Amino acid sequence: MIRVFVLLAVVNLASVAAGWLPLEWATKPLLAPVLAARVWRSSGTRQPPVLLGFGFATGGDVALLVPGTPAFLTGMGFFLGAQLCWITAFVRAGALPLLRRRRALCGSYVVAWGVAVGALAPLLGPGLAVPIAGYGLALVVMALTAHAKGRVAAYGGAVFVLSDLLIGLGAAGLDFAGRPVLVMTTYVSALFLLARAFTDDRAPHGGESTGGVTTR
Repeated sequence: MIRVFVLLAVVNLASVAAGWLPLEWATKPLLAPVLAARVWRSSGTRQPPVLLGFGFATGGDVALLVPGTPAFLTGMGFFLGAQLCWITAFVRAGALPLLRRRRALCGSYVVAWGVAVGALAPLLGPGLAVPIAGYGLALVVMALTAHAKGRVAAYGGAVFVLSDLLIGLGAAGLDFAGRPVLVMTTYVSALFLLARAFTDDRAPHGGESTGGVTTR
């Protein structure tokens, strides 16, 4: 499954870089399902929130392939569902007791969220600023709770935050060369790391760790 995912990711990144929309449509919706299949093969039905999260991510990937604000908001709604599912899984893995002991980490993520919202809101307008702020808060919570599954999950959560921050920059009109490719590179990396965290038996559970509208 990992080889299939890597192949899909490479082809998808090439299609984004070259602007080959049909190939992007053919590969992007398969990324999350392939990883979900790997999680299912590893754990069966013991992790329904994780599998459901990848299902929501698939819906979000499809929605974000469609241009326009309605599709963007729909995709963000799907990814909100994904974040809530993964938060549930991480809480079950012992995130809350861990985060009570790591208040500085929590504070740093919340401050970063506040700075990003404050900087982007005037450029987004209320129609996008409010839903993006709400989604961003859920994303930050996911990244924090991910520490319950160790370094791999923590890195995955942090990279997911970076990926969606890049999308937020594009939505605010702050585009730059190579941003779409960087968005997808960080996104597929985050998906892989999160999936690995739930399929790697060596990952600690509840232990300490170190830790215009555009689309992806």
